[in-house]
Amino acid sequence: MFRSDDGGKNWQKLSDDRNLRQRAWYYTRIYADPKDADVMYVLNVSYHKSKDGGRTFQAYDAPHGDHHDLWIAPENPNRMVMADDGGAQVSTDGGLNWTTYHNQPTGQFYRVVTDNHFPYRIYGAQQDNSTVRIPHRTAGRSIEERDWEPTAGGESAHIAVDPLNPDIVYGGSYDGYLSRVDHDTRQERAIDVWPDNPMGHGAEGMKYRFQWNFPLLFSPHDPKRLYSGSNHLHVTTNEGQSWQVISPDLTRNDPKTLGPSGGPITKDNTAVEYYGTIFALAESPVEAGVIWTGSDDGLLHLTRDQGKTWTKVQPKGLPEWIQINSIDAHPTAKGAAYVAATMYKSGDFRPYLYKTMDYGKTWTKITTGIPDTHFTRVVRADPKRAGLLYAGTEYGLYVSFNDGQQWQPLQLNLPPTPITDLTIKNDNLIAATQGRGFWLLDDLTPLHQLSAPVAASKFHLYTPAPSYRMEGRGSATISPTAGQNHPGGVLLYYSFAQKHDSTSTVKLDILDARGQVIRTFANTDKDLGGKNLTKAEKAKIKRELLPTRRGMNRFVWDLSYPDARQFEGLILWGGGTQGPRAVPGTYKARLTLNQQTQETTFTVLPDPRSKATPQDLQAQFDFLQDVQQKLTETHEAIRDIRTLRGQLNTITGPLKDQAPAKDIVESASAIDKKITQIEEALYQTKNKSGQDPLNFPIRLNNKLANLVGQASTGDYRPTEQAVGFKKEVTEQINQQLGQFKMIREQDLPALNKLIRDKNVDAITLPPAAPTAPSSL
Repeated sequence: MFRSDDGGKNWQKLSDDRNLRQRAWYYTRIYADPKDADVMYVLNVSYHKSKDGGRTFQAYDAPHGDHHDLWIAPENPNRMVMADDGGAQVSTDGGLNWTTYHNQPTGQFYRVVTDNHFPYRIYGAQQDNSTVRIPHRTAGRSIEERDWEPTAGGESAHIAVDPLNPDIVYGGSYDGYLSRVDHDTRQERAIDVWPDNPMGHGAEGMKYRFQWNFPLLFSPHDPKRLYSGSNHLHVTTNEGQSWQVISPDLTRNDPKTLGPSGGPITKDNTAVEYYGTIFALAESPVEAGVIWTGSDDGLLHLTRDQGKTWTKVQPKGLPEWIQINSIDAHPTAKGAAYVAATMYKSGDFRPYLYKTMDYGKTWTKITTGIPDTHFTRVVRADPKRAGLLYAGTEYGLYVSFNDGQQWQPLQLNLPPTPITDLTIKNDNLIAATQGRGFWLLDDLTPLHQLSAPVAASKFHLYTPAPSYRMEGRGSATISPTAGQNHPGGVLLYYSFAQKHDSTSTVKLDILDARGQVIRTFANTDKDLGGKNLTKAEKAKIKRELLPTRRGMNRFVWDLSYPDARQFEGLILWGGGTQGPRAVPGTYKARLTLNQQTQETTFTVLPDPRSKATPQDLQAQFDFLQDVQQKLTETHEAIRDIRTLRGQLNTITGPLKDQAPAKDIVESASAIDKKITQIEEALYQTKNKSGQDPLNFPIRLNNKLANLVGQASTGDYRPTEQAVGFKKEVTEQINQQLGQFKMIREQDLPALNKLIRDKNVDAITLPPAAPTAPSSL
């Protein structure tokens, strides 16, 4: 370190401490305090602060380490922002304390793969952090840190998951390190192809050149066959106990590119900088032994006999030193593949995407529609629809419906971020990004069904993808580091040629296999739910209004049948009014726009992890329906009791001091006393706040509602004791409802006769409570 006090005319050497300048190209930055000329900072693995003009330094660490950039507020040097390999942290006291980086989704993932677990998990390696595996959906309301766990490999890994056992995971790292992790036993084993530590050495002396991000892949035809790429292709069939070389050097192997990294002042040899390596790898899913490789120095090779012979298959016009970043073997066609390459390191930011349909004999460049500055890292073909492609670029995602002849953005709510990799699993599209973590497009089936006639139609209801009956749903309020969960239920997509407001009638009916309507949803609440709804019931209807935007709309049916009716002020402890969830089977959706309708069928699948039989699930459903219907009947009776009490008070109030009406008042008071006893037996009327049941014992309705929560937990038929308790509570409720029926049929007519004799308006009640719930 040198200092000049005369604008650079003269310099004084202050320090040759290597901690200040290790890996100079990667870290070293110097920042001057804007207020004090003798205070300065030097960034490196740690950051270093000097208070005496650079003569001495003290080392510090922000929460993550590997410090790359620092901002100091010009008016207040105590305010600083540190940028490091974990994200960004803020200090307001000159670095004595820093904020956390666990409040920002800044994961930089190199690649993404999935496994065959249910729900499937997403795997990736994040820069200067652990590898992770994360379930793509959970039984909770979000995907939180408790759902993440480290897995095999290091920060730069390709990851390969055993197709037969998703708890066996293989992962690479720099230096050619390769590990096998058994999540069941928590054992890790090093299985490097060649365990020679290359640290500090250039590539020229290595037996095998392994890139920082070397490829790793299981054969889609043989779950015991694992490939790994250096400058050669290697294979193991015994979980890494031994490796076989099945290719020659598949790179240019140019000596000019194989020396140490750096120059005469500093070098940096971690194997991260090794060149002339296999960078991309794919085996045809439809033709065993057809393997494609791409190198970081611009070569494509193909073998059709599992590595016995290799052929160079170079597209014409491909830049000589381009990096082949990904290869996607066609999911259904023999001899076909797609290639994404990048040249940005040489200042060429154009996209390079190619396809071949004849084993690489001829290639077609397919980049029309992607801007010249959006260089490409990955292209994937959809296995369900021929010609449907997805491309990841430096600035986002693109889609093609005609096999790459034309591309258009598929950005939606995806941030403008580099897409480093893509994978497709169960009609989901998962993107690895550089600095924004993982992103997932839940449902690709609308893209499978989209066509010119569909796009031109007045409205269209898409056939939903099969949906699993499982716990978990998305939440609008999640922590800064939580992932957004699958919304849960059936994803229903429909499109409109124009926006529709409340003057249009838009309805979506969910029907069972017999054609009976289960639920009805609409774009307005004017025709839904009947009359005399509670505030809670009105709020739920408003939450479930159909979106009617121009273009694509999505609505989620959470698989629930209608709730039990409520009454205003209802407080329950440990109970609920929610309707049961639909059992697995076939259902229908019917979309109505004014007088026109479209209908489609869809399937609800059981949770593959559940051991419940269809009979178990049906028994659970029938039990919950019975409970819920009786709860509705109970609550309707309470509503009627309160309506009756109001009418009694309206009549007896003006008459209570009139002697001729004494018999009316006495009769009304007697009825009021009877219905109050019934109401208090059915519901704890003293409860006015959520914690009141701790002081005022719950009554029959809450005891019945408690069964809703208990019997709906998991996929099980109701226990014998639950059936017995339901019978007991139902009999007690029926006794009270029977008494109320007698009052309606005997006491009220007698009172009304007295009222008519006195020329007073008669009391009327709505019809008796229904035995089945209304559809909300």
